[in-house]
Amino acid sequence: MKTKFLLTAACASLLSLSAYSQATLQVIHNCADPAASVVDVYVNGTLTLDDFQYLTATPILPLPSGVNLDIAVALGNSSSVLDALATFPVTLAAGESYVAVASGLLSPPAFAANPDGRATGFTLLLQSDIETTSGPSDASIRVVHGSTDAPGVDVIARGVGALVDNALYGDITPTLTVPASDYILDITPANDNSTIVASFEAPLSALAGTGSVVFASGFLNPAANQNGQAFGLYVATPSGAVLPLSSISQARLQVIHNAADPAAASVDVYLNGILALDNFSFRTATPYIDVPADVNIAIGIAPSTSNSVADTIKNFNVTLQNGKTYVAIANGLVAPGFVSNPDGRNTDFTLILSDGMKEAADNGANTDFRVLHGATDAPGVDVIARGVATLVDNALYTDFTGYLSVPSANYTLDITPANDNSTIIVSYQADLSGLAGGSAVVFASGFLDPTANQNGPAFGLFVALSNGTVLQLNTVSTARLQVIHNAADPAASSVDVYLNGAILLNDFAFRAATPFIDAPAGVLLNIGVAPATSTSAADTLKNFQVTLANGQTYVAVANGLVAPGFAANPDGRNTDFTLFLSQSVRESGTNPSNVDFIVLHGATDAPTVDVIANGALTLVDNAAYGDITPYLSVPAADYLLDITPAAGSPVVASFTAPLSGLAGGAAVVFASGFLDPTANQNGLAFGLFAALANGTVVPFSNVTGVNESSIVADRIFPNPATDKLNVILDSKGDVAVSLLDIAGASVYNAVINSNSEINLNNIAPGTYFLRLQNNGATQIQKVIITK
Repeated sequence: MKTKFLLTAACASLLSLSAYSQATLQVIHNCADPAASVVDVYVNGTLTLDDFQYLTATPILPLPSGVNLDIAVALGNSSSVLDALATFPVTLAAGESYVAVASGLLSPPAFAANPDGRATGFTLLLQSDIETTSGPSDASIRVVHGSTDAPGVDVIARGVGALVDNALYGDITPTLTVPASDYILDITPANDNSTIVASFEAPLSALAGTGSVVFASGFLNPAANQNGQAFGLYVATPSGAVLPLSSISQARLQVIHNAADPAAASVDVYLNGILALDNFSFRTATPYIDVPADVNIAIGIAPSTSNSVADTIKNFNVTLQNGKTYVAIANGLVAPGFVSNPDGRNTDFTLILSDGMKEAADNGANTDFRVLHGATDAPGVDVIARGVATLVDNALYTDFTGYLSVPSANYTLDITPANDNSTIIVSYQADLSGLAGGSAVVFASGFLDPTANQNGPAFGLFVALSNGTVLQLNTVSTARLQVIHNAADPAASSVDVYLNGAILLNDFAFRAATPFIDAPAGVLLNIGVAPATSTSAADTLKNFQVTLANGQTYVAVANGLVAPGFAANPDGRNTDFTLFLSQSVRESGTNPSNVDFIVLHGATDAPTVDVIANGALTLVDNAAYGDITPYLSVPAADYLLDITPAAGSPVVASFTAPLSGLAGGAAVVFASGFLDPTANQNGLAFGLFAALANGTVVPFSNVTGVNESSIVADRIFPNPATDKLNVILDSKGDVAVSLLDIAGASVYNAVINSNSEINLNNIAPGTYFLRLQNNGATQIQKVIITK
């Protein structure tokens, strides 16, 4: 009564000074400094508000306009205006309505600094154009950011939209007129509406027809601010009543059903005994919803035929924190009878609960998402955005990544074993181009082997959006491809290879190979080969158009001659530069003890040949240039390979093939180079090579020459031999004699010019090759040594 009397008397005194026109003013005490919890307010030296308390307001006051008013604020025990802490001169305009909010701190250094760098010294925030009334079904409000340690914030009327956008301390919004209803107001950081700092109930239905001031007050961190009043929202009505808005303890929650057990294909979900989700289907999700926070919530999962919470088969107790955002993913298996997880992870039915979720991306041009490995029978995997980056590294079942933020574009995602990124299990198309600014949960779902898991749903990747929409990612049609460079033309010793206009292989060398890689299937591919000096696909020498079949494995061998000036093929085969493409190629052997390989005749000037292993087993029969054999599977051992004309003998060349270390592997063996380099622009000489699945190219050692134009020896005996070997010469002059073991190593060398006897006493028993060379002629004969 004392304050009201002083207020009335002071206003009457001021108005009686002259016939000034009037303005109106409401004063709100919002200075949270504990030292200023009670103040006295003087107007032009007259005590107007005595013991004016923090979080109180005056009613609308009539005051003279057009004259200077000195508003002085003193502590509550003041004796006169001389005790004022600060004086604020104001001049009010005629007919205007004002609010003056006392705010800030008496001693800012003793409090937490404002995070946006705003000054927090004690001040009077004065704002004109204050609405004191509104339409009968509306409520008009001004919002004052008056919390000194709070950052810039947005105020969002839940389900309606943003009322306040990026308000910093000291800001007063323009008038907001909204339907007079009851709202939930979420306070969020100005740049992150997915993080709710606090929520309040705003019963604006009781303020219909009025204009009020909503003000933020107190401290986000009282402990750092002399234990002052905690943060809150308040409403000052025109009558001077100050109403606190009740804070709400709520969290946000999205629920995803990813339990692939067929027995849980549809479930009922109970919250604290009340049916929350009826017939909730596998691979569906809720939007984010409000749920109680800071209290225990009993989540019960029951069959879809349930009648009450008493029918639940699993129950989980959780307590969510106020203002946080969660996802709860039902995962795992209800009953036995399924394949164990290969990494030993527990696959029992469970609830994977994670906080820190986002309902929108931090960057409007990006998509933010987390990835859950939710397939019980799948091993640890990596997820690679093809050509971009590894998104998920060594994720085991139930592992949940942190947020990944990527530009909203179209991606191909390759799923690979965690320790082998060269083996792609499956690929998916992830078109995020329409999800800019959105967030999602990507989850692996279902079984790699449905037949071993009660014929449950097959493995797939799915995306749950914030609004509850679940999208399935489509698998990508891919084939596997190895590329081998076997074009012996010196002009193509190194080339660039383009795929659909994009560089695929830069400076790809002759007799090099790629590992098997994934290539798009079911679409037309243009493979362009250009000189190593190329700058774009426009420089290609040759282009080949191919369409690969989904799931097939291919080898593409670049072969032949780019320009004229080479020896013709003796069988009349075309030797123009080309691409030999073969499908059903293997990346591993069919028998762990064997080596599987195909053989390509890729030497342009070589005739039709046979390839004979160890002098007995014909591996290749009657192969002409360009021919590719079917698969051959032989025990993993070291072999001597004889190249003979198709008609039989003599041996044109012999090579050692060290296959003993390739058990369980597969290869492409290819004949390469020229029999007669001098007739082929001095290109590289003939040889045999094996391209392994990992791209390694292994040369086979040549243990002979390739010219057998005359006979060197008439007889070589005995064979088998024990202690000596006789060589009866037919040629005249010096003859170089070498005895080679199965690996091509020389165990005996000599030069003879007459019939000779070779002492075998120091040579171990086994299979050997006697090589005689004279005047450019070479003769090789297999010799068996026994003891």
